[in-house]
Amino acid sequence: MQSSLRLGLAGLGTVGASVVRLLDRHGKDLALRCGRPIVLRAVSARDRTRDRGIDIGNVNWFQDPVKLAMDPSIDVFVELMGGASGPAEESVRAALETGKHVVTANKALLARHGNELARLAEKKGVSLNFEAAVAGGIPIIKTLREALAGNRVSRVAGILNGTCNYILTRMEQEQLSFGACLSEAQRLGYAEADPTFDIGGFDAAHKLALLTSLAFGTEIDVDSIYVEGIQSITLSDIEAADELGYRLKLLGIAERTETGIEQRVHPTLVPKASAIARIDGVLNAVSVDGDFVGRLMLVGPGAGGDATASSVVGDIADIARGTALDVMGRPSEHMEPYRPAGVRAHKGGYYVRLSVHDRPGALASIATRMAERGISLESIVQRKRAPHQAATATQSPADPQSIIMITYETTEAAIREALDRIREDGHVAGEPQFIRIEPL
Repeated sequence: MQSSLRLGLAGLGTVGASVVRLLDRHGKDLALRCGRPIVLRAVSARDRTRDRGIDIGNVNWFQDPVKLAMDPSIDVFVELMGGASGPAEESVRAALETGKHVVTANKALLARHGNELARLAEKKGVSLNFEAAVAGGIPIIKTLREALAGNRVSRVAGILNGTCNYILTRMEQEQLSFGACLSEAQRLGYAEADPTFDIGGFDAAHKLALLTSLAFGTEIDVDSIYVEGIQSITLSDIEAADELGYRLKLLGIAERTETGIEQRVHPTLVPKASAIARIDGVLNAVSVDGDFVGRLMLVGPGAGGDATASSVVGDIADIARGTALDVMGRPSEHMEPYRPAGVRAHKGGYYVRLSVHDRPGALASIATRMAERGISLESIVQRKRAPHQAATATQSPADPQSIIMITYETTEAAIREALDRIREDGHVAGEPQFIRIEPL
């Protein structure tokens, strides 16, 4: 058996502690599978006195993760601190510069600096593995980088944020408001005290940027992703979607088109009969369309200490076996610049909800504005008071009525222009809601 693979681990939060437990519990099996023992030599974290429920008494402690990354007693630097800059970036660069392999779960770091870190890793002849950075325990990085190497991928789409999926699931199943579900998600630890990164769609965007690069061989470009969160989703939208045969999901979608690559994160109506519509709670799901394999879907826990630790240790095991691959699946020098797709018709049409003043000619005016932009309507429905809304003494027949429209294929630019004109006409109260429909 070969000599031990020596690890230095920075970050002993939920995931880091789970990695230590996994290595302790399955160390013997890992050694047999990898042909060499995997040994934790050193750790770094902010608080040395904190009780994490793990035994690290026999490993070296480093207060500074950069010094740990450069220490000659380790072969692999495992970064689990998080953050796109600061200690995480500094220590990963230091590890690569000194010829050490790196394993990280840090999607923010890679979304911002992945292109240059990949070039540095390849220059130094070391691995930069990041399975845990996207979709927790789901092996989507290995699937795209290795298993589907013989396919030309045309589309990657999925539920990439468990917090948003949990909130939308609870809203539908328990008729709860967005605010109530968010508070419960925070209480259970699914959402941070400041949940903007999750509910605003930015976490999903960082993950999508990495999947796009792997799937299409383009350089990472997180700033080119259209991002829209779930803050504007109401219980009325959830109920209307249900009545129309859809469910609401926050999806990240990357698609190859004739004019370039399209990347977007946004709330989406998906048919109830589709596989992705059935993914509830904090689960993640990623579907990949390949020209030879067809459509694959991987489903599993997208977060959590144990699930994420499983992916981290899988990356470590690859290094222990001597498996060395280009970071993004091909040499960095052959990665193409990201070229955004031009405006095109959205294949699934749109859901539009308007609060329309009850006055003669309002609906006709709205339909005219849609037609002026070449938008055809598949259906238009006037919804009475939603089931969750109780009657009040202040309501009157003159109150705005909820109008739901489903369009045929059109462009987002056309929808936005039509809604701008409708607002100017003064027939609607409040902001219109429009949500893409994906025929997944």
